[in-house]
Amino acid sequence: MKVVVCVKQIPDPAVVGSLDEAFRLRRTGKVILDDADTYGVEVALRLVEAAGEGEVSLVSMGDATDVTGIRSALAMGAVRATVVSDPLLRGADALTTAKVLAAVISRDEPDIVIAATESSDGYTGTLPVQLACLLELPAVTFATSVAIEGGVVVAQRQTEAGYDEVRAALPAVVTVTAGVVEPRYATFKGIMAAKSRTVDVLTVADLGLDAHSLAVRQEVVSVEVTPEKSAGEKFVDDGTGAQRIIAYLERVKVLSGGGS
Repeated sequence: MKVVVCVKQIPDPAVVGSLDEAFRLRRTGKVILDDADTYGVEVALRLVEAAGEGEVSLVSMGDATDVTGIRSALAMGAVRATVVSDPLLRGADALTTAKVLAAVISRDEPDIVIAATESSDGYTGTLPVQLACLLELPAVTFATSVAIEGGVVVAQRQTEAGYDEVRAALPAVVTVTAGVVEPRYATFKGIMAAKSRTVDVLTVADLGLDAHSLAVRQEVVSVEVTPEKSAGEKFVDDGTGAQRIIAYLERVKVLSGGGS
């Protein structure tokens, strides 16, 4: 069982973030593994343990100057990691990121690819399905439980009425929600082992990708501070409260005019 987990290092959320001159999130300072990705790593490790054989590897894109976050995932039990780091990719959008990750993953030919539903510093939620399309694999999204039965991945997806059971032939891309499992804590043995585990750093050229097709095609031209919410209107009911509520709902177009 070969499992690849897409992970991301993000700036420490305990530190107030800031933007650079291009209105991009500054990624200097301490970085950590995105908390959402710890669930994917844990699911991957449990799948390998249930299979009785195999390995969990990691793939990421971003600055590789500090790979502390990647090492923390290795300390959980993943055996190796690949980070694509290239100045050309600075400010890359989700589709460009998916192209890069797909190029790495296609080299490994894994049985299953696992990712979080979205990153904590981007929140687009589009990358995993883009990745599945590029790899020409089925996508099973928002899984709250994941199991392998023969050559099929079986996942549950929570709904208002209960759960949907979703099945797809392997290989497949699966996204897991936060809380799907309880991520394990890294042991001292795992932390020490992670220091010697391989973290390969690749560039766009190493992957044989066309640099022109990966050029940044988006630009943030301005950023505005979200207006603070003003205090709501206070009203002491003098017997006309119901009429005032109806009038307000009509004004915001929740109700059509003429209500009484």
